[in-house]
This record gives sequence, structure tokens and C-alpha cells, in this order.
Amino acid sequence: MSALLERLRERGWRMTAQRRVVAEVLDGDHVHLTADEVHARAVARLPEISRATVYNTLGEMVTLGEVIEVSTDRRAKRYDPNAHRPHHHLVCAHCGTIRDVHPVGDLLADLPATERFGFAVSDVEVTYRGTCPNCAGA
Repeated sequence: MSALLERLRERGWRMTAQRRVVAEVLDGDHVHLTADEVHARAVARLPEISRATVYNTLGEMVTLGEVIEVSTDRRAKRYDPNAHRPHHHLVCAHCGTIRDVHPVGDLLADLPATERFGFAVSDVEVTYRGTCPNCAGA
């Protein structure tokens, strides 16, 4: 069973066939699918699933805090099931591939008080941009 599916079941989330399929599609490391990609993969498993159901299910998972909505540029939002382990993203500027990277140290502590401007900072999001090996070799 996928980690996401297991977390949703533990929370008592009503598990319909459509919700189960969306959760299964999001299973894995470095998963950052668009809603349309989730829909296409879900249709392959459950042909009658609608685009609206996929969008609504993704929205519910984001609201529950079980999936992170990732916007790295002007491209479509992507959905990341790695919501319970702090991480940042490494993005290829050419093809848009996204990889999770796990921070070492405390980036929040690295922000000097003089640069906080009175904010009570509670979270840090870092996006590293570059060229992936596939695009670099092309």
C-alpha cells in the first residue's frame, strides 16, 4: 500500500474507488505530477474517473496537508505526496523535471534577525534551478 494511501486511511478519509486511484497514482519518490497527468494515469486504471473528480480529490488532499501543491514557475501546478518530510525542490530550467532534495542544517536559523523585518518566520521553501543530466547531454 502506498504511504499516501496509508496516511489517508489512518485519518479516516472515506476511500472511494476514485480517491484510491488518485492516491495510488501519486505514489512514489520524486512524484510531481500535474492534475492532467494524474487524470491521464487515473483514467488508465479507472476509465470512468472524471477530470473534475481528480481536481477535487487533489484539492482535498492539499487541504488535508497530505499533498503539497508545488508551483515552480509559470507552468502548471504539480502535486507532491512527500508532505511529511521537509524538503526542497531541484528544477530543470529546460524540461521542468523536479526532484526532491533534503536539507541539511536549519535554513530558518540561517536567516539573520536583521533580514526578517519583524516577521515571525515559520517555514522556508527553496527551489534550486539548473539543468538536469538529460538536458545537459542534449
